[in-house]
Amino acid sequence: MPSFDIVSEVDKQEIRNAVDQLNKEVSTRFDFKGSDTRAEQNDYELHLFADDEFKLGQVMDVLMTKFTKREIDVRCLDKGQVEKISGNKVKQKVTVKTGVESDLAKKIVKLIKDSKLKAQASIQGEVVRVTGAKRDSLQEAIQLVKSSITEQPLQFRNFRD
Repeated sequence: MPSFDIVSEVDKQEIRNAVDQLNKEVSTRFDFKGSDTRAEQNDYELHLFADDEFKLGQVMDVLMTKFTKREIDVRCLDKGQVEKISGNKVKQKVTVKTGVESDLAKKIVKLIKDSKLKAQASIQGEVVRVTGAKRDSLQEAIQLVKSSITEQPLQFRNFRD
């Protein structure tokens, strides 16, 4: 039976490259001269540091630009609260979401069931596997999920006949 997997993945090396480019740009920009503005990465967790909230917002804009240039969808970013560190300095935690969360997976399974397509969806950890009798019904399921789910970037992998 033909099948495919719905996943949400982000390349960790591309994130590292984007953060490195961000730090390089911040160190050379005139409006950041003399400020302690930087970004640090720990796996899929980013920490942005700046002198004030305005500069933090600018760093976030630069980060989104770098992600977009490296073809990383910015919908996978989960911004945390802005925290004050010392004096005027602030920090923000940004998490890169990977994997299909259980709520979203349930929503995808329900969407495919309610669509009356000849395809079945099942949750397998952080992956949703969709199987069907015909390749055409699976392609219709892909189009349905692409048009309906917009809150997180999804990829369709492991298509088998």
